[in-house]
Amino acid sequence: MKRLFAMLALLGAVTLGAPAWAEEKAAPAAPAVTAPAAAAAVEAGAAPAAAGTAEAAPAATPAPVPNKGDNAWVMLSAALVILMSIPGLALFYGGLVRTKNMLSVLMQVFTIFSLVTVLWVVYGYSAAFNEGNAFFGSLDKLFLKGVTPDSVAATFTKGVVISELAYVIFQGAFAAITCALIVGAFAERARFSAVLLFTVIWFTLSYIPMAHMVWYWAGPDAYTGPDVFDKVQATAGFLFQKGALDFAGGTVVHINAAVAGLVGAYMVGKRTGLGNVAMAPHSLTFTMIGASLLWFGWFGFNAGSALEASGGAALAMVNTWLATACAALSWMCAEWIIKGKPSMLGAASGAVAGLVAITPAAGYVGVMGALVIGLLAGVVCLWGVNGLKKILGADDSLDVFGVHGLGGILGAILTGVFAAPSLGGTGVYDYVANKVGDFDMTAQVISQLWGVGTVVVWSGVVSLVAYKLVDIVVGLRVPEDEEREGLDLTAHGETAYHH
Repeated sequence: MKRLFAMLALLGAVTLGAPAWAEEKAAPAAPAVTAPAAAAAVEAGAAPAAAGTAEAAPAATPAPVPNKGDNAWVMLSAALVILMSIPGLALFYGGLVRTKNMLSVLMQVFTIFSLVTVLWVVYGYSAAFNEGNAFFGSLDKLFLKGVTPDSVAATFTKGVVISELAYVIFQGAFAAITCALIVGAFAERARFSAVLLFTVIWFTLSYIPMAHMVWYWAGPDAYTGPDVFDKVQATAGFLFQKGALDFAGGTVVHINAAVAGLVGAYMVGKRTGLGNVAMAPHSLTFTMIGASLLWFGWFGFNAGSALEASGGAALAMVNTWLATACAALSWMCAEWIIKGKPSMLGAASGAVAGLVAITPAAGYVGVMGALVIGLLAGVVCLWGVNGLKKILGADDSLDVFGVHGLGGILGAILTGVFAAPSLGGTGVYDYVANKVGDFDMTAQVISQLWGVGTVVVWSGVVSLVAYKLVDIVVGLRVPEDEEREGLDLTAHGETAYHH
């Protein structure tokens, strides 16, 4: 009996000790949760909580990681914007000039794209999208110093980022097409060397500061509360501080380039034989193809400017699609009424006018706003290339100012109207309150006028000085005999066609 009790006591001791052993085996579940918090605290410079204490150190907020979908969308959008330049803009412009100058226009657009790409990487990105003063960023990122596959750029949502390299190429494509737009104003008569030298000066002193003034800010995550608002806002570009809205480049791209083109048309002078020699477009087929490629690529231009694969990008895409169609129809119908026949040139030009006008508004206005902007753009820009062009008296060969200037101004101002939530717009987001703020239409239109006025004056002055310098150094215009023969042969020693 004593032996039986002893055996039972021994068995009970083993049994009572079993849960403790089993619990030790399960224990890693708890350290698996707390260990990363301790590691994060160490990385953040804080001491980890001692094991077994009642209160553990809170986990540090992990750095945001780019979403692959957002990255893919921005990189695809960059490729679409590149398509707008080469071959889109090149074919659109090339078809509008005479046969003897087709190749020269293709060459100018292609070379400007290449030149600005190099300048963007060397110093353009740093000066445009780096903190500096209200007009220029610093040169800390020359040659993309410090921009690596791991560095990120802010979007318009707190805690959401994209790869900075994707942002570099996206914005670089914008810079390239802006500079290429200008050549349409003085096509068929400018020296190739003059075009390239002007591009370098104007890109440096007009495009870069306008991009910085309108688009540079510290990003949404910097706006942590009302106590830091003024300090953070002071680091932004001049027009960003003024509250000017430009979703994808109405001021930075279109008005900026259009004013430079208009000044160039005055400075270079009218084409030889204008009014006496036939100067009809040599291939509206190419122009239509170019306009279609522009329309297609513009989805990257506008919807890509949301910087996220989001509902905001979808809104910009639908607005771009709709406003362009409206403008093509309104230009065509107005021309039909005035001239008795609808033209392919009119429809293509109307489409581009709609693309231009919706650009600053694409992500801010509702569908009805896009429809109204598109319909107005077609009619207003038709007047721009006919009535206004005669009033100005400049030989703007391919109507850069009439379409891009007037369309950009119209779109920029109407953004301040149709961004109103009461008219279907998105309003303006308040990153301190983390909600859409109260919308004051009058104040917003005034901010838009600040943007328009600033770019007209800035680009006008820079362009005038740049053309003067280029004229002194290499001369702006080719000799008359070379102009009559055509720039394809005289400037490049080849022709676009061999019959």
